[in-house]
Amino acid sequence: MNQSNATFEQSMARLEQIVRAMERGDVPLEESLKLFQEGTELVRSCGKLLDEAQLEVKKIMTAQDGSPVEEAFQDEP
Repeated sequence: MNQSNATFEQSMARLEQIVRAMERGDVPLEESLKLFQEGTELVRSCGKLLDEAQLEVKKIMTAQDGSPVEEAFQDEP
Protein backbone atom coordinates (compact mmCIF):
# COMPACT_ATOMS: atom_id res chain seq x y z
CA MET A 1 0.00 0.00 0.00
CA ASN A 2 1.30 3.47 -0.86
CA GLN A 3 1.17 5.09 2.55
CA SER A 4 1.32 8.66 1.24
CA ASN A 5 -2.06 8.17 -0.49
CA ALA A 6 -3.68 5.94 2.12
CA THR A 7 -6.51 7.17 4.28
CA PHE A 8 -6.29 6.97 8.06
CA GLU A 9 -8.72 4.05 8.04
CA GLN A 10 -6.73 2.17 5.39
CA SER A 11 -3.52 2.70 7.32
CA MET A 12 -5.10 1.50 10.56
CA ALA A 13 -6.51 -1.59 8.83
CA ARG A 14 -3.08 -2.44 7.42
CA LEU A 15 -1.48 -1.84 10.81
CA GLU A 16 -3.98 -4.27 12.38
CA GLN A 17 -3.07 -6.88 9.75
CA ILE A 18 0.61 -6.46 10.57
CA VAL A 19 0.00 -6.80 14.30
CA ARG A 20 -2.07 -9.96 13.81
CA ALA A 21 0.60 -11.51 11.57
CA MET A 22 3.36 -10.75 14.06
CA GLU A 23 1.31 -11.98 17.02
CA ARG A 24 0.79 -15.33 15.31
CA GLY A 25 4.55 -15.79 15.44
CA ASP A 26 4.76 -17.80 12.23
CA VAL A 27 6.36 -15.07 10.13
CA PRO A 28 10.07 -15.57 9.31
CA LEU A 29 12.50 -13.13 10.93
CA GLU A 30 13.31 -11.23 7.74
CA GLU A 31 9.61 -10.75 6.97
CA SER A 32 8.96 -9.74 10.59
CA LEU A 33 11.57 -6.99 10.28
CA LYS A 34 9.94 -5.72 7.08
CA LEU A 35 6.52 -5.78 8.72
CA PHE A 36 7.87 -3.97 11.78
CA GLN A 37 9.38 -1.27 9.57
CA GLU A 38 6.13 -0.90 7.63
CA GLY A 39 4.21 -0.76 10.91
CA THR A 40 6.37 2.02 12.34
CA GLU A 41 5.92 4.02 9.13
CA LEU A 42 2.16 3.51 9.38
CA VAL A 43 2.17 4.68 13.01
CA ARG A 44 4.03 7.85 12.00
CA SER A 45 1.65 8.42 9.10
CA CYS A 46 -1.43 7.94 11.29
CA GLY A 47 0.05 10.26 13.92
CA LYS A 48 0.62 12.93 11.29
CA LEU A 49 -2.94 12.57 9.99
CA LEU A 50 -4.32 12.88 13.54
CA ASP A 51 -2.18 15.96 14.21
CA GLU A 52 -3.47 17.56 11.00
CA ALA A 53 -7.06 16.75 11.94
CA GLN A 54 -6.54 18.26 15.39
CA LEU A 55 -5.21 21.48 13.84
CA GLU A 56 -8.22 21.62 11.53
CA VAL A 57 -10.60 21.21 14.49
CA LYS A 58 -8.77 23.98 16.34
CA LYS A 59 -9.20 26.28 13.31
CA ILE A 60 -12.90 25.49 13.17
CA MET A 61 -13.34 26.00 16.91
CA THR A 62 -11.55 29.39 17.00
CA ALA A 63 -13.35 32.73 16.67
CA GLN A 64 -12.05 35.32 14.22
CA ASP A 65 -10.35 37.18 17.07
CA GLY A 66 -8.46 34.00 18.00
CA SER A 67 -10.42 33.25 21.13
CA PRO A 68 -11.70 29.71 21.65
CA VAL A 69 -15.31 28.99 20.83
CA GLU A 70 -17.12 26.66 23.19
CA GLU A 71 -20.34 24.95 22.32
CA ALA A 72 -22.60 23.16 24.74
CA PHE A 73 -22.62 19.41 24.30
CA GLN A 74 -25.96 18.12 23.14
CA ASP A 75 -26.93 14.48 23.35
CA GLU A 76 -28.32 13.12 20.14
CA PRO A 77 -31.87 11.78 20.46
